[in-house]
Amino acid sequence: MSSMSSGEIARPWPADVAALDTLHSAASDLNLAPGWVPREKPILCPQPKSEFAPAHWSYEAAKAALDAAGPLIDLSLAERRNLILRNPAQGTSFETMRTLVCAYQMILPGEIAPSHRHSSHAVRVIIDGKGSYSIVNGQKIPMETGDVVLTPGWCWHGHGHDGDQPAYWFDGLDVPLTQLLESMFHEEHPEKYQPVERMVTSSPFRFTRESMARGLDDAKPDPEGFHGPRIALATPDMPPMGLHVERIEGGTKTRRHRSTANTVFLVLDGSGTTTIGERDFSWRKGDAFAAPTWTKIEHRIASDALLFTLSDEPLMRFAHYYRFEADR
Repeated sequence: MSSMSSGEIARPWPADVAALDTLHSAASDLNLAPGWVPREKPILCPQPKSEFAPAHWSYEAAKAALDAAGPLIDLSLAERRNLILRNPAQGTSFETMRTLVCAYQMILPGEIAPSHRHSSHAVRVIIDGKGSYSIVNGQKIPMETGDVVLTPGWCWHGHGHDGDQPAYWFDGLDVPLTQLLESMFHEEHPEKYQPVERMVTSSPFRFTRESMARGLDDAKPDPEGFHGPRIALATPDMPPMGLHVERIEGGTKTRRHRSTANTVFLVLDGSGTTTIGERDFSWRKGDAFAAPTWTKIEHRIASDALLFTLSDEPLMRFAHYYRFEADR
């Protein structure tokens, strides 16, 4: 069997095709694939079946690994000291979900991570940080415990730490989506470290823990029982990403549901157990867990919880692929 190289003249259809096997072989030689043959992975199917698995990552374990990496990984060599939340499904290399990748990152006191920019959008959720900051397009933005800081695609960004203890945060990016669309660009800053043009405490790129708490105080629980009080964080410059913060009281059991969105949860406070599909995951502060598309989700809250969620729901809605279904 052969295939055409670039610039090669297409072969004519052979005149002696009288059997189906011969037809298939001749079509393959012309880089044509019959649409009528059965496939291991069907082109069309009755409903989604994700190749990704429900998964859970322990912050305690990841933090210990980052602490071990501290003296071994110098930011002048690696740029970022992070551990990627790779989905355990067979065949994954770095992806957390089909369209999203997440990581835990740590920076030591006095360190400055070089600036770069890329097509993909990014969000940082600070798990434990006092004195850490991000420089986004020349603005030095604080990254304190509980803050959410945005880095829209193609914004210059670097990180630093003026505190006296290591800082830890959660990264979420749509790199797998960018790679699927083959639209990735990446560039290192010409000065390596982008100069600080001004320091800000208030920015469209920063949601403080206090401002989110005020928003949750005014929010109402979902009347259908799918969520506790919940607010959306506006990301107009990051359209594929949906960010929410949700507060759920201890003793609450949420109504089981599923959607076509891929969702990653980060525990900001509290403890509980979440059923994703047929698997139960017990979690506490700092842990992350992931629900692939069209996988049922149900939370059982042990102690008052605050959950951050990152999903591709806006992307699914834009493409008119979004569906939602609940158990009765």
